[in-house]
Amino acid sequence: MDIHHVRYFLAVCETRNFTRAAEKCHVTQPALSRAVQQLEDEVGGLLFRRERNLTHITDLGNLLRPRFQSILDELSGVRQEASRFLCLEDAHVKVGIMCTIGPRRFTGLLTDFNMRHRGVQLQLVEGVPSKLSELLEEGEIDVAIMASSDRFPERFDVTPLFRERFMLAFPPGHRLCQYDAVPITAIDGEIYLRRVNCEYWDYLTELCESSGVKTQISYSSEREDWIQNMVAGGLGICFIPEYSAVIPGLQVRPVVEPEVTREVCLVTVAGRRFSPAVATFVGAVKSYGWAAPHSGIDMRRSAADTPPLPQ
Repeated sequence: MDIHHVRYFLAVCETRNFTRAAEKCHVTQPALSRAVQQLEDEVGGLLFRRERNLTHITDLGNLLRPRFQSILDELSGVRQEASRFLCLEDAHVKVGIMCTIGPRRFTGLLTDFNMRHRGVQLQLVEGVPSKLSELLEEGEIDVAIMASSDRFPERFDVTPLFRERFMLAFPPGHRLCQYDAVPITAIDGEIYLRRVNCEYWDYLTELCESSGVKTQISYSSEREDWIQNMVAGGLGICFIPEYSAVIPGLQVRPVVEPEVTREVCLVTVAGRRFSPAVATFVGAVKSYGWAAPHSGIDMRRSAADTPPLPQ
């Protein structure tokens, strides 16, 4: 039994005539008759009674007709869904985003992609690099956008997108406001608020130690908004990436001597074939104008521009 047998059977049911059914299916009448006979052999009984120019559906034919129609409708639906997927009319892409990456650099990309490919739905999955790498390898996400203080594993294809500096954030009126760029040695003795999900934490810790800088960690949090609010409230300072979304009330300056940067990359599994939607998104990411100027954190903020510290 194959789908042509089912289609020919349903055509005879509709036309009640083998010749007209053959014309409808664009086959010869003998070919259609043979297919119906083969279907009858498969099911073990007659589906039609042929009486000269009249064709009647048997009880067995009436019993099986809804089932065969359901099969044909299901196959048609499969073909339509596949066509919409391949034509980017109803497709999904799961994009892993490292949780410390701010949205400032990506809004333009997402807006442009949405306007060009409205049939592709992007699902953003947030996580730390180790978790995103695991999801990527297991196929739970299609691509990842992340950075690493170490080399990425060889099983991944990595495309650098843009370079991002690390900044120091502190409250208005803080002594670090005197600097246009803050030397790492200037934070010696400060109270530090640790961003737990910072993938550069070990690197930054080693940098402070090698520079003879000691800080006191008073709070740790996985949530960027909590850390930033505590900094704004005068509870300490912290490192944050340049393109983070920053709350009002923060002063920010780049770190220098040495400058600390990270490279944000598009990461995929080497050798894995992309669906049309994923391939389209990957192409859009790679061709986007990352080198063009983008607005980072506004370092011109002053105490006068931000709310006073709570009393």
